[in-house]
Amino acid sequence: MVGKQATRTLAIVQKVYKKFYKVFFMTPSPTERVISLMPKGTPRGNVLLSYKIERFLIQPGQPIPYYHYSSQLSVVMARIFVDLGFAVDIIANTNRTFLPKKDYSFFIDTRMNFERIANVLNKDCVKILQATTAHPYFNNHAETKRLMAMQERRHVTLRSRRFMDPKYAMAIEFADCVVVHCAFGMNNFKYANKPMYLVPNAVPYTYAWRDSKDFEACRFRFLWLGSEGMIHKGLDLVLEAFAGMPEYHLTVCGPVSREKDFEQAYFQELYHTPNIHTRGWIDVESAEFRDLTNRCLGMVYPSCSETNAGSVLTSLHAGLIPIISCESGVDVGKDEGVVLDDCSIESIREAVRQTSSRSTQELRRMSRKSWEFAQENHTIKNFEKKYRDVIETLVSEYKK
Repeated sequence: MVGKQATRTLAIVQKVYKKFYKVFFMTPSPTERVISLMPKGTPRGNVLLSYKIERFLIQPGQPIPYYHYSSQLSVVMARIFVDLGFAVDIIANTNRTFLPKKDYSFFIDTRMNFERIANVLNKDCVKILQATTAHPYFNNHAETKRLMAMQERRHVTLRSRRFMDPKYAMAIEFADCVVVHCAFGMNNFKYANKPMYLVPNAVPYTYAWRDSKDFEACRFRFLWLGSEGMIHKGLDLVLEAFAGMPEYHLTVCGPVSREKDFEQAYFQELYHTPNIHTRGWIDVESAEFRDLTNRCLGMVYPSCSETNAGSVLTSLHAGLIPIISCESGVDVGKDEGVVLDDCSIESIREAVRQTSSRSTQELRRMSRKSWEFAQENHTIKNFEKKYRDVIETLVSEYKK
């Protein structure tokens, strides 16, 4: 009996092991998958898109989980090429194993696969850099300066969280042209003397204008909204600025607790300063977020290196008046908000005070202008139109 039981147990273990092996060792991970889309009729050529793949892996009927908004833009980009008659292969820009086995008319990548794949493509392939960030050297230099400045002020060294691998710095050297999202991005890459095409970034979250908002009640309340990289995105500067302005209130929405060294360095400001309220991560699709933005006048976001920061675009759609750095990469004018001349703590304080001191009529006008600016420039619909225009231009120029 013992022998039979042992045999049955062994058989069960082997069966479980085979299933485990098949799932974890034989099923390709999402980063290794290739999704292929075909147009109607005979393709006029092939396109390789190296960007975000998550939305392509969702099965019909499955709920769409939250992903970074770039996942939705990846779908839009692929669909445009299919509409224009191209067969499209989509890979994740984190895919480190894919090598082309066919000729491609166009290759699009954000930087992470650019040099590796561009070197082995057919010579007539048009290579497009999708510049979703500043140049890696600029990005790393900017964050280093922020970290060192904070080190001098607070006498503590924090980890870098937004450094880019320097090996990506050469991507633009291999590109035939560049798609950028903002004027800052264009200036950042102009040294390479490559043709540039401006396509404003987009976020999928849009909100109706709230005419009932009480600007008198919210004139002293502001928001910081961001993802990882608190020093990079200027939260340290904003906390220190508001800690010295007790009459103004700041709500912090972002994954602060994931950056323990930052949280420890700014524990007093984050959790024991009466006019600073640390909310943590918030779902920008939720009623809670809409209620919060309805109670705030503006958002303060002195990032050191971004192109069309998604948190700023989302805040504009919510009608918040932006007080941002040029390096946040959102091309707002004086009618919509404030672009800081510099990101010193005192400059942030002065911008907050000046904005808050405007009349309620002027605050309502600026809020409405910021909302209209987002509605006009930073929607998925506008991204699709602008990107299609660019691709149609490139097709006519390179693929006659």
